[in-house]
Amino acid sequence: MSELGLDRDHSLLRLRERAEPWDILVIGGGASGVGIALDAASRGLDVILVEQSDFGKGTSSRSTKLVHGGVRYLRQGNITLVRDALRERTLLRINAPHVVHDLPFLIPCHSTWERFFYGVGLKIYDFLATRNSFGRSRGVSLAESIRLVPSLRHDAIRGGVIYHDGQFDDTRLLIDMAITASDHGACLLNHFGVTGLIAGDDGKLVGAQATDRETNETHRISAKCIVNATGPFCDSIRKLDDVKCADLVAASQGVHLVLSSRFLPSETAIIVPKTSDGRVIFVIPWLSHTLIGTTDTPIDAVTLEPAAMANEIDFLLETAARYLKESPTRDDVMSVFTGIRPLVKGDPSARTASLSRDHVVKVSPSGLVTITGGKWTTVRKMAEDCVDRAISVANLPNTPCKTQELAIRNHSQFNDAGTAPLDGSSVTESFIEFAVKHQMARTVEDVLARRSRLLFLNAKEAIAIAPLVARSMARTLNRDETWIASQVTSFNATAKHYLP
Repeated sequence: MSELGLDRDHSLLRLRERAEPWDILVIGGGASGVGIALDAASRGLDVILVEQSDFGKGTSSRSTKLVHGGVRYLRQGNITLVRDALRERTLLRINAPHVVHDLPFLIPCHSTWERFFYGVGLKIYDFLATRNSFGRSRGVSLAESIRLVPSLRHDAIRGGVIYHDGQFDDTRLLIDMAITASDHGACLLNHFGVTGLIAGDDGKLVGAQATDRETNETHRISAKCIVNATGPFCDSIRKLDDVKCADLVAASQGVHLVLSSRFLPSETAIIVPKTSDGRVIFVIPWLSHTLIGTTDTPIDAVTLEPAAMANEIDFLLETAARYLKESPTRDDVMSVFTGIRPLVKGDPSARTASLSRDHVVKVSPSGLVTITGGKWTTVRKMAEDCVDRAISVANLPNTPCKTQELAIRNHSQFNDAGTAPLDGSSVTESFIEFAVKHQMARTVEDVLARRSRLLFLNAKEAIAIAPLVARSMARTLNRDETWIASQVTSFNATAKHYLP
């Protein structure tokens, strides 16, 4: 364990020197997988986590950046999901106050009836929160709505309703969770992909084969229990276990647009609670920018780098234009990012917008534990449920969950005052060195997409400084010119998906 954070070389050494089976092997380094590693390690279990790409590469870095109970789930009548999420929202703020903070939301209303309707609904939301409230909801006049959100179009509204939820930076929290898991003894490896599962003579799983994608070295990892926490990719791992298994996930993608802060120069977000596609649309202040999202589009196949469809971008721009004084255009979009939701299949005729956001834990006859569904807000409870099941499946020491009151280490707070940014960007040489040495950043994309959020905030700027980042990383990682060129090419191929 590195006292300063994540150390990939140390994790590799631990793997090579390990003679006994690990208690739990977690496949997948997103919110669910890292949450499970943290829960298991804090209980004293020996846990190893492997991720085919980087921590949070997929869904977990592409959220709407909200820690919330789910106002629209209340409208669907899913009281249990909302109540549990509100409780978990509070625990996240208590355990990670450096990342999670309160955010007020304004629902613009077009009539007195709408103000009454949403006002009553949000009083129920307040009631379900009870002692977990971030702030009480209240009706506001047209004048106060304009004061709170000066960029709001007010020619067609009659005031609004204010309520409170939480906001965070998803991958900053994820890296801090990974480091906290490491603090408790978890062994974590990114860019380390599982290629096969290994069963014993009785058909029960005893381990997995995985390949270090930096060296192409293959490793056999023995474990008493294997947890599949790969989100939208969970069915591909399940098919390594049973090629005939029916798919568990119905995937959809959600698109977000990032614009200048001038479109929402306010600390109050806007929520449009009802749109033509059944989604809630948010316009949110985030990291000194404006974030607009999200869509809900069914997709046939999942990929590591999904791309926004033209009609999704147009839909978000058109919806935002109905509520903002200045109508945003494609030329105003600084970055586009797309995430895939691992929605649990139910009624095959149901639209993805109506499928369950709750999580499920399933165990195959061979003992593979799969968790999918859920959302960032409830990741702690998801992990608790999954580890409880893993303990039962593998007859592991039954130690109670400790994460309800487990503080997440504030490791991403980095002070590089006095260090010149690269080519006028927000990224510095010392930050890059820190990300490589202590946060397991291994590629240019790791640095620009997830250790910093530059690719998500300004895709063109990220592309412009990628060669400088690659050269800086090469000095720390002792890489050559071929590696630098390969990294720039790879990053540019990924970054094109973030351009409008």
